Amino acid sequence: MANTHKEKIPIPRDQMHLGLAMQFADKAKKPHGMFILHMEDAETGENLIVLDAGIQSARLYKDNSEPNHGINMLAVGTGATGAVLSPDAPNASQRKLNTEIERKAFSSTTFRTAAGVAVAYPTNIVDFTTTFGVGEAVGPLNEMGVMNTISDNPAVTNPNPNSYPTYDATLDITTYDVLINFLTFSLISKPATASLTLTWRLSF
Repeated sequence: MANTHKEKIPIPRDQMHLGLAMQFADKAKKPHGMFILHMEDAETGENLIVLDAGIQSARLYKDNSEPNHGINMLAVGTGATGAVLSPDAPNASQRKLNTEIERKAFSSTTFRTAAGVAVAYPTNIVDFTTTFGVGEAVGPLNEMGVMNTISDNPAVTNPNPNSYPTYDATLDITTYDVLINFLTFSLISKPATASLTLTWRLSF
């Protein structure tokens, strides 16, 4: 009798630590400050790895040249639903931001140890850092996500039309930008005179 052996392939844990720092353009002329936030879902203590992340992981496990890269951009938006100070929790069926206003490639990616120390060798913890400069991503931000995009040009977008509250698991996602991790949060106002640096940490 044949034995069936199953292995569970690890997927990214539903966890993300988000660091933000905002600096203003005139900081050299007067005293200035910086704020750093740690955000996580109030109900679960976690942020959401969406369903399509599993499909994307399977693609990379099958053939590491398809898609031709992994996570490569961070997108921010203004479309979280619910109360301003307590928006609706993210849903695993999300396939795009509700109202994306800008996306940008990571300025750096860094492996870290469990203690948070940056290292040159691969680990199961990666920091993805993006900076939106003066005049970029201006608005009342309340949603963001890390993505695997088809184009390396942030101005060229290929959003998936089938997203929460619907989710078609049979849809071929290879022609769309793929949302991997999604977060909604209490409104952060990004003025045109400020730069905003975000570090998104994924633990696998």
